[in-house]
Amino acid sequence: MTLALRIAIAFALTTTVVRADGGVIRGTVKVERAQGVPAGAILVYVVGFPEKPASHAVVIKQVGKKFIPDLVAITAGGTVTFPNGDPFLHNVFSQTTARSFDLGSYPQGETRSRTFPRQGVLDVYCNIHPEMNATLVVLPNTKFVMADANGAFEIKDVPAGSWSVFAYSRRARQPTKLEVTVTAGAATEIELSLQEAQRDFKHKNKYGEAYRDTTIYAPGT
Repeated sequence: MTLALRIAIAFALTTTVVRADGGVIRGTVKVERAQGVPAGAILVYVVGFPEKPASHAVVIKQVGKKFIPDLVAITAGGTVTFPNGDPFLHNVFSQTTARSFDLGSYPQGETRSRTFPRQGVLDVYCNIHPEMNATLVVLPNTKFVMADANGAFEIKDVPAGSWSVFAYSRRARQPTKLEVTVTAGAATEIELSLQEAQRDFKHKNKYGEAYRDTTIYAPGT
């Protein structure tokens, strides 16, 4: 095999395959964060057209008194399951306006689910453990990804047309928006930037009251 052929094969293996009627949006999100602000997940998504949700449910685990992952995106109409992996009760609720829900309290090994028909951003908490918090972003289509540790991302099979691309993180002062035009069979290269700040995730319980200190009643719960 000649050197030229090897180079050609290597290039083919690393080149994105694009649908004939779609294109690719790829690029980098540059994050500016104050000293002491921890790095977190960065969501990049495209809006401007609707799609049906994936047939499979998205999973947010409850492990070690944390929601894992703590930033999740789904398509409107999609379902999220919340398995309890801890040896004590958890409760999953949100009081986000017009999208509130409460799955109640349930033990280790049990899973409860919720379908989210409407777009929006929901703050999700546990009514028993105040340190547990997550953000769920319900989007109009399936064209979203999490950027990698270097901020790089690639969204495949985006329909040709002019759309808005957003970058979002839980600590961003506000999402970043960029207008792009996607051409069928081609890649669109972009760069986004986010400014993050220290965020206080403290909140009241689902009754609007301060959380009680469970450690004095049942250590480890």
